[in-house]
Order: sequence, then structure tokens, then C-alpha cells
Amino acid sequence: MGHLLMENRNALIVETDLTQASGTAEREAALTMIDRHRPGSKRITLGADKAFDVEEFVGALRERNVTAHIAIDGHVTKTGKTRKTAIDGRITRHPGYLISQCIRKRIEEGFGYIKAVAVLRKTRHRGTARVGFVFTLAAAYNLVRIPKLMQAPS
Repeated sequence: MGHLLMENRNALIVETDLTQASGTAEREAALTMIDRHRPGSKRITLGADKAFDVEEFVGALRERNVTAHIAIDGHVTKTGKTRKTAIDGRITRHPGYLISQCIRKRIEEGFGYIKAVAVLRKTRHRGTARVGFVFTLAAAYNLVRIPKLMQAPS
């Protein structure tokens, strides 16, 4: 599985990771990428989809001084009960939470580019190291966007 970490302001990919697929690979990769990329101890936010709405993961983010702007997974279980969410009102009441929920969808642009333009829908390589290298190289599409972002606003 390929994983991307994006900064929200300009939707630039700042970190990539490739892992073996498992039920918890996305959450483990997210914590690994945060630990590798995090510049300091300043509080940051992490926007994610409802697959990340797990108490264990949200607790790990709080230990790292990260505010979890995660979509709430409030589906109804087979027994008719609403699933308990790890995201509480302290997070959802802030306007930044709604902004993060809108912007987090832009990560799909990176995956779309990797699949369509960089032709990684199906890899030609074998092995985690080789596929990881090609995945990271494909995610470097940010280089195409940087000159446009650096232009002075008119």
C-alpha cells in the first residue's frame, strides 16, 4: 500500500511511505510519517477519513501533540447501535475542523496523478524497496507545481 502525507495549505505531498497491506497499515504508516516529517513540537493538525476514527490512533496522535481532524465514523452496527467515535466535541466545534474536512479530499489528486500520469495503477516492479522508490518518485509531481506556487500574487 502506498501512503501520502500532504500539507493542507498548498496540497503539497511532503512524505511518502510504502507498506505491506494489513488492517492497520494506514494508521501505522501515518504515525511513522508524522514522526519522520515533524519539524518540531508545535501543535499540528491531521485531517483523515473515517477509517482513522479509532481510539488507539487518536490517542497516539494526542501523545504526539497532533490534533486529529478525522471524519467521524458513526455508522450503525448490525445490532442497531451507533458506533462510538474517538472524535469528541472539543475538536468538531472549531471552524478549522470543517476546513480540514474539505481540504483533506485533495490528497486524492496526488493518488490520481500517480495512477494516471505516472502509470502506477499496476506496478512493473517487485519488492518493497523498488516499488517504494518508484512510488516516491511518482509522488514528486509536486515539483511541477512549485514554480506556480512561488509566483507572486498579482
